Amino acid sequence: MESIHGTTIGFIGLGLMGRPMCANLISAGASLVVTNRSEGPRREMMERGAAIADTPAEVAARAQVLVIMVADTAAVESVLFGKNGVCSQLREGTLVIDMGTTAVAATREFAAQIIEPGGDYVDAPVSGGTIGAESGTLTIMAGGSQAGFNRALPVLQVLGGRITHVGAVGAGQVAKAANQVIVGLNIGAVAEALALAKAAGVDPGKVREALQGGFADSRILEVHGRRMVESDYRLGARCTTQRKDMHQALELAETLGLDMPATALSRDLYDLLIEAGGADLDHSALFRLLDIT
Repeated sequence: MESIHGTTIGFIGLGLMGRPMCANLISAGASLVVTNRSEGPRREMMERGAAIADTPAEVAARAQVLVIMVADTAAVESVLFGKNGVCSQLREGTLVIDMGTTAVAATREFAAQIIEPGGDYVDAPVSGGTIGAESGTLTIMAGGSQAGFNRALPVLQVLGGRITHVGAVGAGQVAKAANQVIVGLNIGAVAEALALAKAAGVDPGKVREALQGGFADSRILEVHGRRMVESDYRLGARCTTQRKDMHQALELAETLGLDMPATALSRDLYDLLIEAGGADLDHSALFRLLDIT
């Protein structure tokens, strides 16, 4: 693995995922320049050794490898092209790595606007939640040119355990859409199964234990099943984010003429959970919508 020791990396977005990702880059020896809309996370990263910038434009002026980890497509667009955005200070040869979950068509449009003046663009969304971000074992799905991916790889290797170059720009986001469909439907399946066990008067924790190692086993059963059994819905990934990602997958499917009825139902269940006050809970809290005991 190529060392990033001494490399100046710009990082934009210090949320649940961004903060531990930055911490890992600092631990690997990178010189980090960071910015975030709120002050608290910026101070936290400064205490860990990062330099602080006031705007994405300032980050772009100080680093030629930029990582963006923000909430949604609109936020990526604002970071890149809004007032004091990256593009106002974009230099030839700058590599932009979008590691959030961004709409596919928008990703390709954003990349074209970065590449045209001489930059490069890699979409590299992740799976693994805060657990993977903290441990540096995220699964990373990358889209972009081979040259862009090769430049991004030393950064991605610090953050992830499994990294796949899926294809051209946008391919990483297609893979992430598929990931979120599987995650959302699997959370729903685990929630229904454990709710069934509990309603039948059987300990759902014991049922979860019995299922592990068989065909029903999964990372969702292991991690989120435990959260459901323990009613522990502290944030790993927000319900609103899961809902957004599934809706984004449905929008992509619609452009392709593909019907995904199970995904649509799961998206609608998250709407019900959010309306019931679960917006800021972990996405495993879908169990609360189904638990009748």
